[in-house]
Amino acid sequence: MEHLLTSESIISFLILVVLEVVLGIDNVIFVSIILNRLEKIKDQKRARRIWMITGIISRSLLLLALSWLLTQKGKAVFTVMGKGFDLASIVMLAGGIFLIYKSVMEIHHKLEGEDPNAAKQKNNKISLGNAIGQIMLIDAVFSFDSIITAGGTAKHVEIMIAAVVIAMVVMFLFSPAISAFIHKHPTLKMLALSFLVMIGLSLIIEGWDSEAAHQLHLKNYIYFGMAFSFVVEMLNMLMRKRMATNRVVQLNEPVLKDEDQKNSGQAK
Repeated sequence: MEHLLTSESIISFLILVVLEVVLGIDNVIFVSIILNRLEKIKDQKRARRIWMITGIISRSLLLLALSWLLTQKGKAVFTVMGKGFDLASIVMLAGGIFLIYKSVMEIHHKLEGEDPNAAKQKNNKISLGNAIGQIMLIDAVFSFDSIITAGGTAKHVEIMIAAVVIAMVVMFLFSPAISAFIHKHPTLKMLALSFLVMIGLSLIIEGWDSEAAHQLHLKNYIYFGMAFSFVVEMLNMLMRKRMATNRVVQLNEPVLKDEDQKNSGQAK
């Protein structure tokens, strides 16, 4: 236990918690969008609890198997046109394709607009089992990023698991507020979906060639672009709010059309 209470272990633990929360933002955004498709608030809460529990369990198991996963890196499961794909590459490719597909479908749904027919609106909702399945699938993909970060930051498995558990609890506590905020502001939801498309693309690139992806630092550029876009959108929302509250009613003078002006001139 003494090795867990050293200054190095405590600092690595705090850094890892922050990194896990930051890297989990895209996961929270995806989960929030899926949960908003559930019709009942009770189902949303239940799915959110299942997401937290399965997320902690899956990450803890992956961390315990981290040494085995590292030995599998570079070992091709199958080969396509002379290029081998290991276990991590397959997960990244499948997860990236799924994330792009789901995000594009959500964007398509938003661009089509809401149908005033109540029966059709219900068809846009998804079942609890469907939501949980999608959340668990994409969470498994993001878990790989999580454990890779943990393995590169901390030396002891106990610290990694503790940091992951705390990060998941933090994301669980803040996910209702994020979900409500995204649902309340449609433009922000479109921005989040566009962000998820870019994350999906980066996962595909990482799955195809992980070394090239790390050298290009794709995710750093994506996160910076997302943060900048979020700040701009927040400024736009603030501006729209102030314009709505400070709106002044103006009385416009009647304007005569050209024909009316000609008739009035002839009458004179």
